[in-house]
Amino acid sequence: MQASTFSQTRKKNTVSKRAGAKQLKTGEFYFRIVFKPLLFILLLAPALWLAWGAYQDSLGANPVEAVIRGMGDWGLRILLLTLLISPLKRLLDWPRLLRLRRMLGLFAYFYVALHLLAYVWLDQYFDWNEIWLDVVERPFITVGVLAFVLLTPLALTSTKGMMRRLGKRWKRLHRLVYPISILAVLHFWWMVKLDISEPLVYSILLALLLGERLYRNVVRQG
Repeated sequence: MQASTFSQTRKKNTVSKRAGAKQLKTGEFYFRIVFKPLLFILLLAPALWLAWGAYQDSLGANPVEAVIRGMGDWGLRILLLTLLISPLKRLLDWPRLLRLRRMLGLFAYFYVALHLLAYVWLDQYFDWNEIWLDVVERPFITVGVLAFVLLTPLALTSTKGMMRRLGKRWKRLHRLVYPISILAVLHFWWMVKLDISEPLVYSILLALLLGERLYRNVVRQG
């Protein structure tokens, strides 16, 4: 009787494990084959839309400004979305979310690089003297360029190989994302002239994201 009960329990455990493994494989399949490619397309869509708008001359009276501003806006949005991944993973208890950070971070860099390139090429026509004067004399450009410079090593060291080579230094290096985000929001604040509603929203979001980390790492552990 006891042997029969033990056998039935073992069979139930085996079936349960198989069902769990099947569910895990299904979840992994949808994450890799459906969710990640869909997110990639969604992240690329703003750049394609701006490129198409420039080609069709449908970006308004100042298409150059629309391209520069659009690329910068999306760079900032995706950068903040990258910071959202960790608290969202803790909230939803979905560890797979962490595997999206690299793609999000690289897309943020992609848009920021296009933002800078559009300014250097379409606005200043590679006039390096004028660009240098802008960097020195206009604070919002100064902090924007500084944010890009600090973001570059993060993009270059985003591979698994660089993570292994740098070890603990990799985490310390990638904590630069916090001051970079502050500089990016400050760049936006100083750039706008009248309507501050959008930079205010980004400032509040950034304060919440950094405040959550501060609470977890200092208050709760202290």
